[in-house]
Amino acid sequence: MKDDRSTFTRRELLGATALLGLGGPLKRLAQATPADSDGGGHRERPNIIIFVPDEMRADALGCYGNPVAKTPNIDYLASVGTRFENCHVQFPVCGASRCSMVTGWPTSVRGHRSLYDFLKPYEPNLFRYLLYAGYDVFMFGKNDVLAPETYAGSLTAWGASGTAGLQSPASTPPQYPTTMLLPASGDRRSLNDYAVIQAAVKILERRETERPFCIFLALFEPHPPYTIPADFYDLYRPADIAPLAPPGLPRRPAFHAALREASGLDRVTDAEFRKLRAVYYGQVAYSDWLLGELIEAVHRTGREPDTALFLCSDHGDYTGDYGLVEKWPSGLEDCLTHVPLIGRIPGGVSGTVSRELVELFDIMPTCLELAGTKANHTHFARNLLPQLRGSPGDPDRAAFSEGGYNVYEPQAFEEIIEGLYGPKTRLQNERPETISRCAAIRTDRFKYIARPNGQSELYDCEKDRLQTNNLIAEGSMRTTLGQLQVRLMDWYINTSGVPVADRDPRGSPTYVPPVHFEHASDMRQLLDH
Repeated sequence: MKDDRSTFTRRELLGATALLGLGGPLKRLAQATPADSDGGGHRERPNIIIFVPDEMRADALGCYGNPVAKTPNIDYLASVGTRFENCHVQFPVCGASRCSMVTGWPTSVRGHRSLYDFLKPYEPNLFRYLLYAGYDVFMFGKNDVLAPETYAGSLTAWGASGTAGLQSPASTPPQYPTTMLLPASGDRRSLNDYAVIQAAVKILERRETERPFCIFLALFEPHPPYTIPADFYDLYRPADIAPLAPPGLPRRPAFHAALREASGLDRVTDAEFRKLRAVYYGQVAYSDWLLGELIEAVHRTGREPDTALFLCSDHGDYTGDYGLVEKWPSGLEDCLTHVPLIGRIPGGVSGTVSRELVELFDIMPTCLELAGTKANHTHFARNLLPQLRGSPGDPDRAAFSEGGYNVYEPQAFEEIIEGLYGPKTRLQNERPETISRCAAIRTDRFKYIARPNGQSELYDCEKDRLQTNNLIAEGSMRTTLGQLQVRLMDWYINTSGVPVADRDPRGSPTYVPPVHFEHASDMRQLLDH
């Protein structure tokens, strides 16, 4: 482990970007000490930037071991900060995952499990805590976390949302087979994600206030459809893509076969899935280029010494694994739950890899600790500052994920959307049993996915990285399975249904009987005069 203090240096940064000419080399980031520093080269309460690509698998990045991925800026961030090797999300769908991320709550605490139930004003969130702690808080890009009425009380400003330059899945003509792979389109600076970064740059450039700020950058890429401007679209050759998890495996949940049949994916060849994966990697490379633009702006504005920068994602993507694309609300394989989490803080160590399991919602208490404040609600996330400063994580920790909706929860199901999402949303509504609730526990070696109404799964992740051999029925795994089941049950018992902080009086309110006008005629006479 390296314990030298993290800083963005010219030699390392140019070396990281030399292999990928995607918009010019980044400049070194300044090492000057701000005037209001604590003497260690950084503010006591640093600025915070959270860079959130949508649907980014951890194994799509060079620093996470992908041998073909060209992600020099993300890899560079890992080299000057801390990379969390094993971070898993709470739910494999955007809205639910983000609600967990900013509250520290599993989705079972308040039932935020759909794309239509976001955080209300009476519920806690990271942004409001920072706002009340004296930060200016900005959110640029897609939402999928706050109800409309929650914005004003949680954010200083927001914007740059939308799908400019994108081909919306809902407006795109139906496609069969529905691979969601589209031709290259647009220019790198015409996409809405570029506007999101430019909105952040304006905050970095401001000088009218010394208040610390938090910028939450919710990007669209590399979310499907699988398309990107031409200079990224053909960046990778399908032949160079590592083998995908094959389709048609035994003992898989029912939605695998149902979704493949409904979408025509059972007619798609391995070569076509490899092309899809190659384009997805191009989308990831575009996100990496955007991070480089952001880092360059942090340098140019002199913000590096007092700014913490985090990169994470809300969930992964099948991108051809098991013959599937996009995601599924009750899919809990690692390709959907294992996401990147990288953080660089002023005064933190550089080049550290924390291999112990962590969870995405650990972002919340970590940022609050950086800001010198704490959450005042019950939550289950953990502060990661010790790892960011060089200490080891918890070797006994497990990660927990939830997924799906039950047939008696129509309010949670996605509405039928035509276009590329037609087959997926129709399957959910016409065969709701394919999306029933499930939960998973991930330890350093095993993953157990419990499906009370379907096919449960158990994988030895050390021996089976792609999770292709379901061991749920193996007699030799009975003891391990029992231990995981008990641990998952204990977790549910200890985390579900957290009471609200407010206390209601136990007594009855004072009863005030209704007024009866026994002398109505006298009152009318009085009022008439």
